[in-house]
Amino acid sequence: MFIKRKADYNMTESVRVLVADDELSLRMVLQTALNKAGYEVDTVKNGKEALCMAQENHYDVAILDIRMPEVDGLQAFYEIHKIKPSLPIILMTAFGSSETAVNAMKHGAYDYILKPFNLDEVKIIVSRAIRMQQLTKEVVYLTQEVQEMGMTAMTPGKIVGESSKIQEVYKIIGRVANSKATVLLTGESGTGKGMVAKAIHYASDRREKPFIQVNCGSIPEGLLESEIFGHEKGAFTSAFFQKPGKFELAEGGTLFLDEIAEMSPNLQVKLLRVLQEKEFERVGGTKTFHTNVRIIAATNRDLNKEISEKSFRKDLYYRLNVVSICLPPLCERGEDIVLLADYFLKRFSVEVGRNGMFFAPEVLDIFRNYSWPGNIRELENAVEHAIIMSNTRVILPENLPLSIKVEDVEADGTIILGDDSFKPLREVLLEVEKRHISEAIERTGGNRTQAAKLLQISRRALLYKINENNID
Repeated sequence: MFIKRKADYNMTESVRVLVADDELSLRMVLQTALNKAGYEVDTVKNGKEALCMAQENHYDVAILDIRMPEVDGLQAFYEIHKIKPSLPIILMTAFGSSETAVNAMKHGAYDYILKPFNLDEVKIIVSRAIRMQQLTKEVVYLTQEVQEMGMTAMTPGKIVGESSKIQEVYKIIGRVANSKATVLLTGESGTGKGMVAKAIHYASDRREKPFIQVNCGSIPEGLLESEIFGHEKGAFTSAFFQKPGKFELAEGGTLFLDEIAEMSPNLQVKLLRVLQEKEFERVGGTKTFHTNVRIIAATNRDLNKEISEKSFRKDLYYRLNVVSICLPPLCERGEDIVLLADYFLKRFSVEVGRNGMFFAPEVLDIFRNYSWPGNIRELENAVEHAIIMSNTRVILPENLPLSIKVEDVEADGTIILGDDSFKPLREVLLEVEKRHISEAIERTGGNRTQAAKLLQISRRALLYKINENNID
């Protein structure tokens, strides 16, 4: 009989957690703590048993120790993630191997826990993973409508905007979506290239097939080839199992290669072959796989300059650049800024359970006048930051990140410069806040959960303030 979750989570379904660790005492501690939190817990002593349990049973969260006999937790993670990609997997690791855990997160792990750990933090991470699952199930993706003069995206590739420049992007998406043409997305970082890639996929006849994304800049060069093409067992030292690559996982759908300019020349040659011959081999393998995958690539670099510097192949560029879409920076989409800000406000306020929030008029003026060097991503982060920092339904200027600065302007257009010798009130308050937070962290011995309780704010708000104030 399953143990029900607490009513705080507003769910009546049973929630099951899988814990894998070779230390019996640690398994028992976690099982007891999570049972008390309202979860049913199954425990196993190695990665092989964890893989079997995950294949045979339904779990809402899995917690795997990285170092285990027979099959280690990292390999078990890759195998479980392959067969159940929506299952949140949390890795446990000693301090010395935290880099490995962070790298695993780039490949789909939900989070990692450093040993020795605080049980309260473990429960918070698990509950957050459960909440993520709940939100994922509640999301309903609507059919993407492609029109002759534009497009409204209501899929995971939601595009928000009515400006003339984004309307031109809509038109190109509408024309290219159902073709087999390779698309090259260019533009500054944060302009929404990933959203456009998803919009193309979900507007196409491939929408029922996978959309797979690979960030070529976030994966070490030695691992990127294996990530894209897969590998055979024994292909290299840590290749304990056969692993399919992104081309196989995206079969019939779309493969989005972000930051394509970061790809090494050797790998560029292999990608060129796939584009020309529609076939590839896994690393360490001899079997040839034929592929029907549409390629969308993106970069914020000038590829013509990269070609002149011999760091990017001209023949690959021509293969990728069948259709090119240049995303405009946010500062050139002035009429879209408030639309985007409202969209992010609604999205994040729902996530944190604070519906009905709105911007003060002064905030919208700041948004309109700010240059947004980080583009849409910076605006998104600013809105999320403001929601967390606001104690009321209204977003005020003081809730915005300190990095967003706008000059005051007289009616005749004259810029009023501040007196550099006199600190603004906000800056003084931030200095006091920084000292107070630092003292709370010191008093609690570095325990951020306890420090947040001492400060009477949420742990998430504390993490934002630590980051904003560069508190060590």
